[in-house]
Amino acid sequence: MKMLGYSLFRIVTLTKCITSNSMTWFYRTNAVNITQTCGYAAKPAFKPFKGKGKGAVKVELKGPEVCKDPVRLTTYAVGVNIFKEGEDPQLKPPEQYPEWLYQLNLGPAKKLHELDPENWKYWKRLRKESIWHSNRLRKGKKF
Repeated sequence: MKMLGYSLFRIVTLTKCITSNSMTWFYRTNAVNITQTCGYAAKPAFKPFKGKGKGAVKVELKGPEVCKDPVRLTTYAVGVNIFKEGEDPQLKPPEQYPEWLYQLNLGPAKKLHELDPENWKYWKRLRKESIWHSNRLRKGKKF
């Protein structure tokens, strides 16, 4: 990589004094003193490579393959296996799953006025909405 830049040099004259018994000698020498050096690296030629940095090219990640087989979709939990090896677990009949699994709310969260004040979910939702309210006030946004 070629370096581009500038340097400032200063030539300094040094005087050395050497004294022995009755004689004194003076030596003058020149020394180069570097005061400031600033170098800039030349930009590399464009090379597509993987990695981080300014010259890096973003490589698109490929997602998992989409299964379109209706028999496999109805008999296996496709996409549940998190390991590199192995296969997806097979689905069981509905009688083998617990009752609470079918009572889960999969839709949007209930509003505060829809919840019972005697339930802990009401108080949790109330606290969450009060935090949202104070955050909006702090930012100065309208409601």
